Amino acid sequence: MNATYMFGPGDVRVIDAPDPVLNDSTDALVRVVRACVCGSDLHPYHGMEAASEGVSMGHEFIGVVEEVGRDVRTLAPGDFVIAPFAYSDGTCEFCREGLFTSCLHGGFWDAPGVGGGQAEAIRVPFADGTLVKVPGMSEDSPLLPSLLTLSDVYGTGWHAAHRAGVTAGDTVAVIGDGAVGLLAVLSAKQLGAEQIILMGRHRDRTDLGIEFGATDIVAERGEEGIERVRELTGGHGARKVLEAVGHMPAYEQAFQIVRPGGVISRVGVPQYEDAPVGFGSLFGGNITLTGGPAPVRGYIEQLMPAILDGTVDPGRVFDRTVGLDAVPDAYRAMDERESLKVMIAL
Repeated sequence: MNATYMFGPGDVRVIDAPDPVLNDSTDALVRVVRACVCGSDLHPYHGMEAASEGVSMGHEFIGVVEEVGRDVRTLAPGDFVIAPFAYSDGTCEFCREGLFTSCLHGGFWDAPGVGGGQAEAIRVPFADGTLVKVPGMSEDSPLLPSLLTLSDVYGTGWHAAHRAGVTAGDTVAVIGDGAVGLLAVLSAKQLGAEQIILMGRHRDRTDLGIEFGATDIVAERGEEGIERVRELTGGHGARKVLEAVGHMPAYEQAFQIVRPGGVISRVGVPQYEDAPVGFGSLFGGNITLTGGPAPVRGYIEQLMPAILDGTVDPGRVFDRTVGLDAVPDAYRAMDERESLKVMIAL
C-alpha cells in the first residue's frame, strides 16, 4: 500500500509500504477514507534526526473497517469509524477515568510497530476501546471534514476549554490561530464564554475565529499584545487562557495575560523542557496550570451530535484537500503558512 513516511527534516515521501495485517485478536484493519496533516507533524519536519528507514506519519484519520480480530465485539466490516490520535484499551483504570491518553496498554500512532494514518490502511490495536462508530455515514458525506476534526483538533480545542473550566460569562483568551486555537474558540463559545480574545496575526484565520465566536482579535505580539489583552479585560487579564501553540513565547505570554486566580490551559505540544512556575509567574498570582494531551476518545461521542445535526462545522479549518500522492506538498504548504490545515482524501 501507499503510505507517508518522514526520513529527515523536510523529507516527506509517499512510499510502497507493507499492507497492515491483524497482529492481535483485538485488532481491526481500517481502510482510511480521510486523513490530514497536523501542526504537530511540523515539529519533526523541522528537527527530526535522519532515519534511513523513515518514520510512518499521521495520527488523524477516519475510515471503514475492513477486518476485525476474533475478540472484537463492537465493530464489524463495513462500519464507518473515527480514530482518536491515541489508541487505548478502554478498560484500564485511566481509561475508566476518561484519561485515555494515559492508557496502561495504549499508545500513539507512528510509534514502532504501529503505523500512521496518512496511508491507505492501518492496523488499529484495541479496536473496541479505540474506534468510534458513526452509523449510517457514507464515504462521500459533506460531514467528513468535521468528523475528521474529532480525531484530534476539535477534541483538543475542547480539552483546552474544558480543563480551564470555561463557563457561562467567562472571559477567555486563546493564544494561537492554528486549527486547535480556532477550535478552542469554538469550544469556549459552546461553553458560554462571553468574551473570547483570539491572539493571532493571520487575517484569514482570525476571520474564521470571529465566525467561530471570537469577540476580539489581538494581532500584536510581545509586550504590545500583552498590554492590548489587559486593555480589553479592564486591566486585570483573562480568567481563562488557552495556550494552543506550545512554544515558550506563547507560554510566557499566557502567564502575563491571565488574571490573578485564573487558569492557564496548555494543549500546544510543548517545544521546551522547562517553564516558569515561580512567584513571579504562577505562584504569586494563585494561577492554576492545567492541560495536556487531550483524551479525545472521551469527547468524540459528546461532540459528534452537533456535527451530525449541523449545529457546528469545525471542518472549516481545512482550507486545502489533496490526494495521498501530494502529501509532501501539503507539509510544505502548512510549513510555509500557505494553508491552515490540509485534508487528505483517499
